[in-house]
Amino acid sequence: MRKLIPFLLSLLLLAGCAAPVDSEASYQQISMDEAIAMMEEESNYMILDVRTPEEFADKHIPGAINIPNETIGTEEIPELPDKEQLILVYCRSGNRSKQASDKLVGLGYTNIVEFGGINDWPGETVSDGE
Repeated sequence: MRKLIPFLLSLLLLAGCAAPVDSEASYQQISMDEAIAMMEEESNYMILDVRTPEEFADKHIPGAINIPNETIGTEEIPELPDKEQLILVYCRSGNRSKQASDKLVGLGYTNIVEFGGINDWPGETVSDGE
């Protein structure tokens, strides 16, 4: 028994040194081309523009909704009720979309995909005046 106790303690110590499992939730970052392909292949997704309302009104990706990055905090977001839905996030250049994606993951969203900025969008855009 005396030999067994040190052995078991050694096993416990070794198990504690094992590499931790990455339980930290994150979002996926993809290229613009990958985002376009995803939009063609998927059906139940949301396109989220996190720029200001003025920028959104000027031009945005068709079908996108606008929730400015600055307004995303710790409160639930009524426009995004399904936390498991695929949400494709963009801004102007890719900075605010990364910030917003981090915040959304922090709120419990599990299927966030960030794809940069509208500056690189090759497709059509619409404005609120159209």
